[in-house]
Amino acid sequence: MAILITGGAGYIGSHAAVEFIKAGYDIVVIDNLVNSHIQSIERVKQLVNKDFPFYKIDLLDADALEQVFSKHEIDAVVHFAGLKAVGESISIPLRYYDNNVAGTIRLCEIMAKHQVKKLVFSSSATVYGIPNRVPINETFPLSAINPYGRSKLMIEDILRDIHTSDPAWSIALLRYFNPIGAHETGMIGENPSGIPNNLMPYITQVAIGKRDKLFIYGDDYETHDGTGVRDYIHVADLVKGHLKALEYLNGKTGIEAFNLGTGHGYSVLELMDTFKRASGIPVAYQVVDRRPGDVAVCYADATKAAKMLGWKAEKSLLEMCTDSWRWQRKNPNGYEQTII
Repeated sequence: MAILITGGAGYIGSHAAVEFIKAGYDIVVIDNLVNSHIQSIERVKQLVNKDFPFYKIDLLDADALEQVFSKHEIDAVVHFAGLKAVGESISIPLRYYDNNVAGTIRLCEIMAKHQVKKLVFSSSATVYGIPNRVPINETFPLSAINPYGRSKLMIEDILRDIHTSDPAWSIALLRYFNPIGAHETGMIGENPSGIPNNLMPYITQVAIGKRDKLFIYGDDYETHDGTGVRDYIHVADLVKGHLKALEYLNGKTGIEAFNLGTGHGYSVLELMDTFKRASGIPVAYQVVDRRPGDVAVCYADATKAAKMLGWKAEKSLLEMCTDSWRWQRKNPNGYEQTII
């Protein structure tokens, strides 16, 4: 029996593929390569010294998805596939709803047809909208404020409805906070197309000379240094949370949501200072106006994951920065160019 990893060529999915194979699982990977690179699949195979099936397919292509389920004995699905840029989602909301929501519906239909009812879903802390206090636990009200976040919340609602209609399903909803870092070898990491949407790859691209400076959106928040505070989590810790979630689902049914974060918040300036310690390079920056919808402080209460999954983030912010810089330094243009 194999684990199907959707979006397995992406940033988090590729790291998960490594960890699942290391843990002894057989995997099958699918990805449409819209926001990812086939080279990440080749790097994963090198890292684990093992081959595995990969299919370039889109979740909206039900026939192609059906063929994968017919060809392989799938025991469970770890579902990463989806568009994930908040700003872009505001510009092209229909594409986000079609890709993320409709794609998940196709996936669940074919899972049900093949009696595969075990699912670990890659959700997001964006489902909490603008929280009125921190730390955020899983009982907080859910109210996303952009199409990306709403697509994740819609999928959570759909999965809850699926379980209500068929209690044989076993589902974990994993709400990520802010994943950064890269594999310790520097062979796989975050590989954004064009201008990075996330803070860490923007910092590393400035440090390596690809971009002139970082833009900090607001330094007048009610935080200790005026910049926004977020819960940064190493991608290696994050994917171990998926392993723990899958183990948790074995032998039980139901649906549960878990926060995956460190439980600690760091400001933008603290992240930049830690990156300077890791790389020796000061990052040029310019403070500009706040972005609409950005909150001052956001970090997780990950107590539930610790108690129920036996999972806890272990890596420090310095390790996150060190690994991010190693990836960027070895791969100045991402998977297009590598310096080993």
